[in-house]
Amino acid sequence: MHSKIKTAELELLASTTRSNAERVGELLHPEFVEVGRSGRRWTRGEVIRALSREDRRPTPEADEWAFADLAPDLVLVTYRLRAGTRQSRHASVWDTSAPALRLRYHQGTVIPLEFQ
Repeated sequence: MHSKIKTAELELLASTTRSNAERVGELLHPEFVEVGRSGRRWTRGEVIRALSREDRRPTPEADEWAFADLAPDLVLVTYRLRAGTRQSRHASVWDTSAPALRLRYHQGTVIPLEFQ
């Protein structure tokens, strides 16, 4: 299951997926919430709209993957993203109760230069 979650996370990082509102909607749980790197709280609809308008960009590099089963149908995944000189840490909670994985919660935090 963890490899499927990692594949879904990586898919959400790709511009081809991000610009496809239908696909993003399939991956996000109806009650999805995100806390962005800025601290802003995003709803599912806001994220889908924002990503569909986002400029194409290189896919950031992801590493330091870790997975923790929180409950029978919930998995926490954490990882680090690197895009140029910018780095951030991310945490997602995936709902695995349905046949299709759905992202329930996501949070990103910028890593200050002094901690990179």
